[in-house]
Amino acid sequence: MKRAYNFNAGPAALPLEVLQQAQEQFVEYQGAGMSIMEMSHRSALYEQVNNESQALMRELFGIPDNYHVLFLQGGASQQFAMIPMNLLRPGRVGAYVKTGAWADKALKESKFVGETVIAASSENDKYMRMPNVNDFIVPDNAAYLHMTSNETIGGVQFQEFPTNLGNVPLVADMSSDILSRPIDISKFGLIYAGAQKNLGPSGVTVVIVRDDLVQESPKDIPAIFRYDTHAKNSSLYNTPPSFSVYMVNLVLKWIKSNGGVAAMEQINRDKTKLIYDAIDQSNGFYIGCAHPDSRSLMNITFRIQSEELEKQFVKESEQNGFVGLKGHRDVGGLRASTYNAVPHESCKALAEFMADFQRRNG
Repeated sequence: MKRAYNFNAGPAALPLEVLQQAQEQFVEYQGAGMSIMEMSHRSALYEQVNNESQALMRELFGIPDNYHVLFLQGGASQQFAMIPMNLLRPGRVGAYVKTGAWADKALKESKFVGETVIAASSENDKYMRMPNVNDFIVPDNAAYLHMTSNETIGGVQFQEFPTNLGNVPLVADMSSDILSRPIDISKFGLIYAGAQKNLGPSGVTVVIVRDDLVQESPKDIPAIFRYDTHAKNSSLYNTPPSFSVYMVNLVLKWIKSNGGVAAMEQINRDKTKLIYDAIDQSNGFYIGCAHPDSRSLMNITFRIQSEELEKQFVKESEQNGFVGLKGHRDVGGLRASTYNAVPHESCKALAEFMADFQRRNG
């Protein structure tokens, strides 16, 4: 079997070992006589998967005891609404850092719930550079400050997070880069991430939320949208996306077996360097989109001198087994998403293809 060089932005690559293990357990899980997709989410076997997955998240990401780990549905897009529904109160504002398409979508959703302000924006830089965290302007009545740690479309990533927010909770969408590098969780009030980029398949969203924010869940919104509902029920209030949670469980075990999050960061730096070097050493044939100080380890965006050459690049790359290198439809260009599960060999193959394409077309 020849595996594709999968650079899809999401749903994205999964570790081959994880897929093979899931294949082995697909028809019958742990001697139950059925697949995990067929069993009750109230069963002891599934509760074990649920609890173990939460424990693994805590262990790998260094999550303190005063935080809940929730497995929810609706993707990060549902969190765009749930966050202001749970945290934004009359007389308070939701502060947002506007860094690209996903941050903008979160901001737009919050406006349906309450008042918002923009604490910082990189719109003038065409979202190709992250704002300096020391330049954020956060009002005293902010209910929270929302950031998108990595913008998948633009290929930009925050290299650090603010530490001078006082009592204002920091909220972060980490859908694209969760578990790709160590993070001090205590700096955050809430972190959320759709699983389909760096944690597993689509269908489940991880929310890491501090106790005090859970306790503040208002009682005048539907129960399904309240964090305290899911925290009290250990993410089993309603039928969970059980197979997706199971797959996240396997991915977490894979990360642990490969040295944990710190090891993932070094692997990611080594493999993405191959592609960034191909861009930087091309004498202008390839043009990196993101400013060097904001470059993402998860999504590498670049252009070629003409759109015709870009189309040719995509066509030839597909003929050579590469998948997902066409840029997002809103911005065009080219993009390679290099999440944890994308192997070093795929990045090496892409760098070699880029060099060969340049030799033939430069």
